[in-house]
Amino acid sequence: MLSSEAVTPPPFIHATTKHNASDPYTYQDGFGNHFSSEALKGALPVGQNTPQVCPYGLYAEQLSGTAFTVGRSGNQRSWLYRIRPSVMHRPFEPYESNAGIVGTFDARTTETTPTQIRWLPFPIATGNDFVDGLRTVGGAGDTALKSGLAVHVFTADRSMEQRAFCCSDGDLLIVPQQGRLDVTTEFGKLMVAPNEIVVIQRGIRFSVALPDGPSRGYMLEVYDGHFELPDLGPIGANGLANPRDFQTPLASYENGEPAEWSIINKYQGELFIAQQDHSPFDVVAWHGNYAPYKYDLARFSVIGSVSFDHVDPSVFTVLTCKSPHPGTAVADFVVFPPRFEVQMHTFRPPYFHRNCMSEFMGLIRGEYEAKKGGFLPGGASLHSMMTPHGPDASTVANATTRELLPGRVADGTQAFMFESMFQLRLTKWAVEHKQRDHDYYKAWQNIPVTFNPDQI
Repeated sequence: MLSSEAVTPPPFIHATTKHNASDPYTYQDGFGNHFSSEALKGALPVGQNTPQVCPYGLYAEQLSGTAFTVGRSGNQRSWLYRIRPSVMHRPFEPYESNAGIVGTFDARTTETTPTQIRWLPFPIATGNDFVDGLRTVGGAGDTALKSGLAVHVFTADRSMEQRAFCCSDGDLLIVPQQGRLDVTTEFGKLMVAPNEIVVIQRGIRFSVALPDGPSRGYMLEVYDGHFELPDLGPIGANGLANPRDFQTPLASYENGEPAEWSIINKYQGELFIAQQDHSPFDVVAWHGNYAPYKYDLARFSVIGSVSFDHVDPSVFTVLTCKSPHPGTAVADFVVFPPRFEVQMHTFRPPYFHRNCMSEFMGLIRGEYEAKKGGFLPGGASLHSMMTPHGPDASTVANATTRELLPGRVADGTQAFMFESMFQLRLTKWAVEHKQRDHDYYKAWQNIPVTFNPDQI
C-alpha cells in the first residue's frame, strides 16, 4: 500500500532552474531565431521593412552579416529602426592609444615556436577601459581576405564612457574571467558574468561598463563565417549547448542631450576613431537573425563515456565556426565543465596528445584537472599544432594508482579552449610577457618510465 506521507526529494541544484540572479536584464531565448523587439509599442513597421516614413519618425537601416545572395538557411541580417542613421559621424582617423592590437601575423610583428607555452595570470593594467586594455596574443590569416582568426586578452579597470567599439574584421566571442561586463549594444543590453560568454558579430557597435570594478578575460575573433551550434550526429536532437539557453537582448535606446561620442573601429587589424554628437545606441526597434547573444556555461549538457576510455573532447564543443573543409573548424569554443567520471579500467585525465589543430586554453575559475597548480585563473596556455601535451607528472601519478570509483571531476572549475585549424603566430607582446612561464616544460619531465619488458 502506498504511503500518503509527503516525500521530500533529495536536494539537487539544476543549472537550468533559473538565470543568473545578478542579471538585471530580460532577454529573448533561442539560437539563430528571427527575433523582433521594440522598445516603443508600434515602432516596428508592419508588413514591410522600409516604409516611406517609419513609425515615430525613425530611420530604417539594414545590417548585413552575410552577402545578400547567401541561401536562406545561412543568410543573416537585421533591420534596425533608429533615431539617426549610423552614417552620421565624422571621418575616421587612426587611433593611436592602443598599439597592442595586431592584425598582420607576419615575421615583422609576430614570432612562432612549437614549444608548449603557458602564461601566469595577466595583470590588470590601470587606467584602461575594454578597448585600451585589449592585447593580441596571436593569430593567423588575413582580415582583408576574410580568412583566419585572432586570440586576444583584455584587462580593464574603468568603464567605456561615451565610447563605442565595433569590429569590421570578424565576429567576437568574449569570455570574462573576472568581473561582470555590462554590455550595451545597438540591439539592447546584456549583463555577462564570469562563466558566461557573449558573442558580438561583425560590425555591431557596443560599449562595456564594469559594475564590479577591474575585469579580465579572453576574446576570440574569427575573420570568416559565424559561430553556430555543432552538429550532434548520433547524439541525437538534444545535448551539449541547447538552443533555448542562448539569450538575445531586447531593444533599448538612448536619446539624451547631444554629447560627443567616439566610435572606435577595428578595420584590417588596425584601430580607427570617429566622432559624432549623439549616442550610437539609439535603436528603438529591430528585427532579424543577426544579433548579439550570451550563454551561461553552467547550462552545457555534458556528454561522456559511461563504460571505458574517453570520448574525444569534441563532445565539449559549445560553438563552432566552420571552415570549407567538412568537420574542420576555423575555431571551436570548447569547455571542460564539472561532471561525473565513471570509466573503468581507464586513465581518466585528458590523454597525451599531438593534434593537427592549435589549442589555446584559458581558465575562468578553479583548478584544471590535468594541471593543478601551474595553470591558474586569468592565465593561458598554447599547445601548437602537433606539439605534444597532456597531464603533468603529479596528475599521472595519481591517475595510475587511484582506485577507480565513480566520482566527480572539475567541481568549482571552468576551463575552456579555443581550438583552430590554423597555426598561430604569437605577438612579441605575448612571447616577451613577464608572465610567461619559462619553466612550463618541467611539468612533464618527472613522468616516470614504468616500462617492464618482463611483465608478461
